[in-house]
Amino acid sequence: MSNKIHLVGKIGSMALIRSGENDIDYNIFSRLGRELKPGMVWVSSGATEIGRLDYINRNGKEITGDEEETKSDYAAQGQSVLMENYRKFISPKYSVRQLLVEHTHFNDSEKRDHIKKFLQRCPGQNTIPIINYNDPVSYDENRRREISLLKNGGKAAVECVDNDETAAVICSLVEAPVLLILTSVYGIYKVAGDESSLVEEIVAKDAHSLEEKVKQLQQACVGASRKGAGGAFAKLQYVMPPAMNGTRVLIANAKYNINDILEGRVPSTRIEII
Repeated sequence: MSNKIHLVGKIGSMALIRSGENDIDYNIFSRLGRELKPGMVWVSSGATEIGRLDYINRNGKEITGDEEETKSDYAAQGQSVLMENYRKFISPKYSVRQLLVEHTHFNDSEKRDHIKKFLQRCPGQNTIPIINYNDPVSYDENRRREISLLKNGGKAAVECVDNDETAAVICSLVEAPVLLILTSVYGIYKVAGDESSLVEEIVAKDAHSLEEKVKQLQQACVGASRKGAGGAFAKLQYVMPPAMNGTRVLIANAKYNINDILEGRVPSTRIEII
């Protein structure tokens, strides 16, 4: 059993549901359960949307009222459903641990180091950590104020509300060689929504050249799949630091097997220094 982390992965909310049927896509959870193994760190979105669907299915209606409070309520309800499905489908021979994080954890050196050591212990303990942002205890106004105070004090700060950023920050933290971002599309498109414009690779011989190529592609990336999502522009922004530090970044459709993506047998966008 390896004691090293060899992959940090992230799956988006819309990849975990059957949007036309307003239900969880159990096939995705089943396949991920077969593929996730110790040595992988898994960042999972989906708590808020799954909580919303769970609430509707139980009550026949959505929650009304303050948008931030509603988001917290849905996220708290969805966390248990999310973890229930990961535990149900991941092999029983592996332990599964939930880690809920907030931006403050990564903007504090002691907390950041504590998370790093926790994650580094997991492979040797035959454990798969499942990570999500702790939406029920955080809200936009408070988070923005805290981030602003850090930046005004001359400190670098991360927000990590977008789990693409969370995954990228964790990847850099544990120095994983691979960062896998699973989405509901095939990767990064030059033309939004046009599958034929898929960018298969963004590669360069050094960090500076890679950064220039990514920034050039970002100019064509406008829009997102849903309200609150950052879209391709944000994805590229978040994955740039680990990519520039030598991590191989893969952005692909969640319908594909992880091994097929890693081996280049299916469409994806690969970002890497070669």
